[in-house]
Amino acid sequence: MFILELTYTAPLDRIEAAHPEHVAWLDSHYESGVFIASGPKDPRDGAVIVAVGADRAQIEDIAKGDPYSVAGLAEYTITNFRAMRTSPALEEYRHQRPA
Repeated sequence: MFILELTYTAPLDRIEAAHPEHVAWLDSHYESGVFIASGPKDPRDGAVIVAVGADRAQIEDIAKGDPYSVAGLAEYTITNFRAMRTSPALEEYRHQRPA
């Protein structure tokens, strides 16, 4: 599982102008099953995405395709972690220990 933290590097008016393309990009990754949660940080200086994927390289490639990244409006920090405990709704994403 991955936490993608976006930090805006441009004023909010430029973020808002690119927002429709960013939402379309988010939607495509929700549809593919890679993104499972996302939203703006408070205060609104960036956003957070929770993702699942095969490996870090795949997630890095996805982040590079974000219209915010392409336009130089945001930078990403990506953290890989093992979800050892989850709510029942997220059980399918829980890390499985080797037998």
